[in-house]
Amino acid sequence: MVEPKYSRLSMKVTKHIEEAKGKTLFSFEIIPPRKGKSIQELYNNIDPLMEFCPPFIDVTTSREEYVYTEKSGGLLERKLTRMRPGSLGICASIKHKYNVDTIPHVLCGGFTKEETEYLLVDCHYLGIDNVMALRGYMMRHESTFNPTTGGNMYASDLVSQIDLLNRGVYLHELLDVDNNTDFCIGVAGYPEKHIESPSMAYDLRKLKEKVELGADYVVTQMFFDNQSYFDFVESARKIGITIPIIPGIKPLSIAKHLQLLPKFFSINLPDDLISEVEKCKNDKAIRQVGIEWAIEQSLQLQSYGVPVLHYYSMGKSENIKQIASAVF
Repeated sequence: MVEPKYSRLSMKVTKHIEEAKGKTLFSFEIIPPRKGKSIQELYNNIDPLMEFCPPFIDVTTSREEYVYTEKSGGLLERKLTRMRPGSLGICASIKHKYNVDTIPHVLCGGFTKEETEYLLVDCHYLGIDNVMALRGYMMRHESTFNPTTGGNMYASDLVSQIDLLNRGVYLHELLDVDNNTDFCIGVAGYPEKHIESPSMAYDLRKLKEKVELGADYVVTQMFFDNQSYFDFVESARKIGITIPIIPGIKPLSIAKHLQLLPKFFSINLPDDLISEVEKCKNDKAIRQVGIEWAIEQSLQLQSYGVPVLHYYSMGKSENIKQIASAVF
């Protein structure tokens, strides 16, 4: 008779941090494969990073987008679809394969409140106890973010919905609940402020609002100057935000990042980094510059005592492995 294989119980991100007793942990974020692609490529990029013992792995969620199909007579038909479905399935698969906690990203954009509740209930059934609550990006054809009909407008609304569910409050039904959800809720923070925020102070007030509604930890948007993170943490603490603030690190890897990252994320790139990239003759050299910069960032942040170093891997592991090998 084959003995069953038991996995360890899921643990909250905040509990992982508490049990680390001041040691900086390693984590990373992945993107689900597009429809029609095998999950094996994703496994191949996760495998090399498991030696660094990540306590949790984030899995992004993509909102809907329009695709166009040609009909008879040359007419085009526009339909809504999701090109990267299955975030929850990916989370369950990784959790089972690697015996590691997984964190699905839960979005406002593209989901009704009912769909969000169904997703959260499924997470609970699967033993997934951590979620990342995000507003999400506007659709490509939009100039401003428009909520889905029947959906949450702001990340704070989403945090509130998750917190209510943790207390046994469902959207419509009055249920006799004997097994409440107990999600640990992560939210985003912006060391250089959100692109749509009128000021840094305003952005911090909105972050505090999410904390007061039930957020348990913060993961920051990427930044390339650690002073931005240090100042952000100091400002957050001054207004009473006491939860863990995890820095998000993305190694620069191609020349176009010099234009694309500031444009899409409203972040500044240090002059020293720009100068080093401009000296490079190809993307291979730029990639190495990005690795070395991220190593220096990581070592300084580790010395500062950050709870976790969280890497935006974009589903690739080679550069993240080189960085982690130098830091952990």
